[in-house]
Amino acid sequence: MANDAQVPGLTGGGVVITGASSGIGKACALYLDQRGYRVFAGVRKVSDGEALTKAASSRLSPVILDVTDAKAVSDAAAQVERALGELPLIGLVNNAGVGVGGPIEFLAPSELRRQMEINLVGPLAVIQAFMPMLRRSRGRIVNVSSIGGKVASPLLGPYAASKFALEALSDSLRAELKPFGIDVSIVEPGSIKTQMFEKAQDYVDELARGLPADAIRYYGQQIDMTRNLIAMQDRSAIPAERVAAVIEHALTARRPRTRYLVGTDAKLMAFFHWLLPDRAFDGLLAMAMRRLAGGETGSRDASPREPEDRPSGAAR
Repeated sequence: MANDAQVPGLTGGGVVITGASSGIGKACALYLDQRGYRVFAGVRKVSDGEALTKAASSRLSPVILDVTDAKAVSDAAAQVERALGELPLIGLVNNAGVGVGGPIEFLAPSELRRQMEINLVGPLAVIQAFMPMLRRSRGRIVNVSSIGGKVASPLLGPYAASKFALEALSDSLRAELKPFGIDVSIVEPGSIKTQMFEKAQDYVDELARGLPADAIRYYGQQIDMTRNLIAMQDRSAIPAERVAAVIEHALTARRPRTRYLVGTDAKLMAFFHWLLPDRAFDGLLAMAMRRLAGGETGSRDASPREPEDRPSGAAR
């Protein structure tokens, strides 16, 4: 990786990671702990913190941190500041997030608000709470986005909207903090081997059960393709430690990148989205979903299912 030279002495400071109970956040917390950093792993449950402690060294400290709870965020910042004492906070990794999906036509506004509250407002609140420490140490901010922050896919509109917004926030923040020597980087992973895929399958099943009949008629084939696509992505996903290594680079390189695409699938998606006109990319994405989803759905006509004809004179 270019610009691999590290700023000396950084392992003597602390790194805060949100959403460290599972997935990328957990992998990052354990990876940085093994690399000698003082890690503050944000979790929402005491049991998750205890599990992390058993798997890590004494350098790792769990911190109760729900990014949607203002008091929890403030308390976590105070806890980290006390624990570090005179040591610097070298980095903040905003990783906590959730994925909300489904047809936008049938999306409850409350679900979009929940998505934005966790994936956008949450990181903002955490950045503001830790900013005094980061300013003193000229620490760094790493916001974990997604390829979904560059490319919006069908049935993932709410999630993509939150990641697009997080990237915009990060771009503005990077420019605002440049005069103070505080770097801001965005990490954009593709398919990563975590429990996310199992949760995603359960979410799609639950979503389908909760949608009205017309939604299934119109979007049923897309939902079927999404199920199979999730399974395919799970099989081809890369280890979460790959993302952790990229995050370490963003925290320590003398000249960190502003954006890091992680995974071949993410890089290919970003390239074709840059190369092709919008409608051409839409067609490529639809074709790829049909082929990559495999199984029966791979050969189906992608046209939506129209509602069944009503009897003559039925209410409309």
